[in-house]
Amino acid sequence: MAVPLDAIRAFHKAFRKDLAAMDAAAHAAARGQGSADLVLKRYGFFNEMLAWHASGEEEYVFTAMERVAPLVAEAYQRDHRGLDSLSDSLAEAVRSGDSLSILRATTAFNFFSTFHLNKEEAHLYRIFDERVPLPEQAAIVGNISKKVPPPRFPEVVGWLFPLIGLDDRENMIRILKQSLPPPMFEMATKLVREAIGPDWPALAGRVPELK
Repeated sequence: MAVPLDAIRAFHKAFRKDLAAMDAAAHAAARGQGSADLVLKRYGFFNEMLAWHASGEEEYVFTAMERVAPLVAEAYQRDHRGLDSLSDSLAEAVRSGDSLSILRATTAFNFFSTFHLNKEEAHLYRIFDERVPLPEQAAIVGNISKKVPPPRFPEVVGWLFPLIGLDDRENMIRILKQSLPPPMFEMATKLVREAIGPDWPALAGRVPELK
């Protein structure tokens, strides 16, 4: 059974995988063994996604944490300001066009964001899961999703689903089914099908409602 925090975990996995791929591309380009095209194509949307996600966490998750575990969220709030700085540094490096600057930016961003996401899951979200009732968790995750401007929803689906594995895809589909009215869920499944292409039958085999 999918639970609200599965959505948070799926997005965290996507952030890790996307940034790791950009960092690998930057390393290859700096060695003259490839290009940084992957960074140039993906960093802008990655930064937007991270900003929407972090804004939702700050407004809803951190606020709930202050009630059930005062002071815990403060360190993560500070981490988010560090991520803001790294996001700006990556954008500036890309604008410079210098491969070494891009490499330094992706390496720092990849290290710190991975460390931050791992820490959130090992600490903050464990406390959140223990002390915040499940219905409230669902409302919070739903509110975080609203940080995405509705016209950008197709882009989010197209970004997220190729970056996560089958288990997380199933969880996300089940969460979407729980939270969206039928017409919107149907639209979302079409977007998912387009995003994952040949992997669709494996997902549909797990979720009878998709057949």
